[in-house]
Amino acid sequence: MTGAAFWAGLKGLAWPKRLMAGLGAFLAAVLVLDLAFPPPLTRAHINSVLVTDRHGKPLRAFSAPDGRWRFAVSLEQIDPAFIEALVRVEDKRFWNHHGTDWLGMARAAVDSAAAGRVVSGGSTITMQTARMLEPRPRNIGSKFIEIWRANQLERRFTKDEIIELYLTLTPYGGNLEGVRAASWSYFGHEADRLSSDEIALLIALPQSPEVRRPDRRPEQAKKARDRVAAKLTGYGVFPEGEAAEVAALPVPPRRLDFPDRAWHGADAALANGPREDVRSTFDAALQAELERIALTRAESEGVDVQVSAIVVHVPTRAVRALVGSASRERAGGWIDLTNRARSPGSTLKPFIYALAFDDGIASADTRVEDLPRQFAGYRPENFDRMFRGDVRISDALQHSLNIPAVLMLDRIGAERFSAQLAMAGARPRFTGAAGHGAGLALALGGAGLTARELAILYAALGDGGIAKPLVWRAEEERLSYEDPGRRLMSSASASEILRILQGSPAPAGRMPGSLTRDAPQIAFKTGTSYGFRDAWAAAVSGDHVLVVWIGRADGAPRTGATGRDIALPVLFEMADRVSHHLRDDGEARARLTTEPHRKSRGAQRNLSENRPPEILFPPEGAELWAGPVNGHPGRPFVLAGRGTGELSWFVDGTPTALDDAGSPIWQPRQPGFYQVTAVDADGRASSVRVRVLTENPA
Repeated sequence: MTGAAFWAGLKGLAWPKRLMAGLGAFLAAVLVLDLAFPPPLTRAHINSVLVTDRHGKPLRAFSAPDGRWRFAVSLEQIDPAFIEALVRVEDKRFWNHHGTDWLGMARAAVDSAAAGRVVSGGSTITMQTARMLEPRPRNIGSKFIEIWRANQLERRFTKDEIIELYLTLTPYGGNLEGVRAASWSYFGHEADRLSSDEIALLIALPQSPEVRRPDRRPEQAKKARDRVAAKLTGYGVFPEGEAAEVAALPVPPRRLDFPDRAWHGADAALANGPREDVRSTFDAALQAELERIALTRAESEGVDVQVSAIVVHVPTRAVRALVGSASRERAGGWIDLTNRARSPGSTLKPFIYALAFDDGIASADTRVEDLPRQFAGYRPENFDRMFRGDVRISDALQHSLNIPAVLMLDRIGAERFSAQLAMAGARPRFTGAAGHGAGLALALGGAGLTARELAILYAALGDGGIAKPLVWRAEEERLSYEDPGRRLMSSASASEILRILQGSPAPAGRMPGSLTRDAPQIAFKTGTSYGFRDAWAAAVSGDHVLVVWIGRADGAPRTGATGRDIALPVLFEMADRVSHHLRDDGEARARLTTEPHRKSRGAQRNLSENRPPEILFPPEGAELWAGPVNGHPGRPFVLAGRGTGELSWFVDGTPTALDDAGSPIWQPRQPGFYQVTAVDADGRASSVRVRVLTENPA
């Protein structure tokens, strides 16, 4: 028969067509089954997460929703020596096969038959991954399903992605899954740098995770680890003699705790984005310092007192530290108190005055009456129930007088002020009857705000009046520069308010920053809520904003606990730590305010050789007791200073008298605020603002 006749005969047969049709149907069925029953990947995507600080230092780990510790793995995070050793022991042809190593399975079958028991299952890393994704009883049927699933995985993922899945799901005993969780739990660090004994143990444990747990069966764990080390030495992965060195080392005696620092802050960073490993904006060293300060202060204040604080980097709005509570062991400690609305006391007064400045209603030198006044049924009083008469706006703000603040809020409008705060990201919460809105009590804390919202407002004050949301994740910091934000006040008003607040009386025992070399210039405001329930201090210090709250989590009153007495010293201590910890990276260098004010308001220290006079008495922000006046002269004060030549002294622009010895004296005629100025022989001047009292402050 000729060749042509042979092929002609084949064409006449039906079986080749049937064969091709059958093969096509089979492939179609395989494709349909593959699409209809894809590999179950749910467990691979529901993992634990680790929150680190901005430098990568671990802060807090969160378990997976099922209670297991299982961290997603990227090969970039794993020691390459471990990957090499793992593949050599578990699946030496991993990089070449397509999911199933048929030669390895045949060898395993022969070895098992010869030994009379199962010596090796012949499963590849891909097949083991399929089994971990979809656990089944160990039998022949399950083995075929694993082969099928392995083929599916190989067609869907790269080899790197498959080994990452494997290292995410590998069991290590108890609720530990994956190499990162095991490394953290047994060694206390990531799996990016592993010693030989650690590599051998991490390879040995998954083969029998419960039997070989080092925290429960250290002898079994050590034997298995040493056998793996001997294998790796024989394979040439470990150098000669390494197995003996590994055998001389103990296995970890117990499981270690996962990182749990910055408890509330890490939770906030995780909540502000996808649930995945987070590099936060926090600074771990600063966070630790602030936690220490908060706990020390809380313990000194007595039982059930909590302290919370937040530090924000103004240029990026990045949260550098957050202390939600002083301790979770104290009442209310599990609550993040930076995120609970509380009465802000007087901390909103700077923003009332800033809007009044913008409207042209007032300026820093505008005089207002601090006298008893009623506003449509609302009759506010000053904190000390005293009235100062005619005062400047700057003095009213520095000494937190209530009547002037309510007067300014009445003029700009309480509803408008509330709306401005809300648009900036700080929405006041009002209590009372349905529909109850903003009232003049808002000036004195008659609404709820959180410490985080106050941080937003004070960051706007430090950024030329622009309000922006807080940033919690490091990769979002650069985006803050691109965010135009919302204007809360003009840049000029923000600058003027900062200058006024910088002149506020410093806490007891603290020298004003303007007179202290390299001290952070702190523009601060304190607040105390009605009934002494909340003590606040908020400040702009260099490139950072700090907000401190002290009180009881249940809102119980603490008689006499004011923001100035309780919270302000804590804020100043924290500001020192911020300046120290964030100085090295150039982020927050202490800044001396040497530029002149629009009008002189306080002694400025000139660092040049030709300094203006230095006023020694009275100091800036002093409160002077002149004794009872009431028709009788008050006690005179002797003014003191030093400078070039003889100094000339003025009080509110009026020359002072001299006593019999030729010393300048000042005899106040009434209580209130005064500007004391010293002028040297060359015409250079310095001024301080002081307050005169006619009743004993004690």
